[in-house]
Amino acid sequence: MILLTSQGESLFQLIIVLFIFIAVLVLTFYTTKWMAGFQKQQQIGKNLKIVETIRVGNNKFVEIVQTGQNRYIVIGVGKDEIVFLGELDSEAVSIVGCDDNSFKSSGKFQEILKQFTNLPNKKE
Repeated sequence: MILLTSQGESLFQLIIVLFIFIAVLVLTFYTTKWMAGFQKQQQIGKNLKIVETIRVGNNKFVEIVQTGQNRYIVIGVGKDEIVFLGELDSEAVSIVGCDDNSFKSSGKFQEILKQFTNLPNKKE
């Protein structure tokens, strides 16, 4: 009889530990979903939107960013830095579609990038 109670207690402890583990997993899942929704709500209605991004190297990107209604800037993003490359006319960027405040430009990005790579470097 003593052997059965010790096995019974061990089984009970195993079930309790499994229940706690599953509860922590469920809590983590819903907390992550809530945080994602919260962060998405924080970004809605802001004045900055990334129109298009292209990878040009390891941890290096060139992005077109919409600031306000009709102003577009081109930035270079590296691991530890962000560099202003130039500004675009609103006619130079064509927005193809938009859903959930995310924008995509047409295939003209390569042409726009070539314009900025041919500019003389400014020394400050």
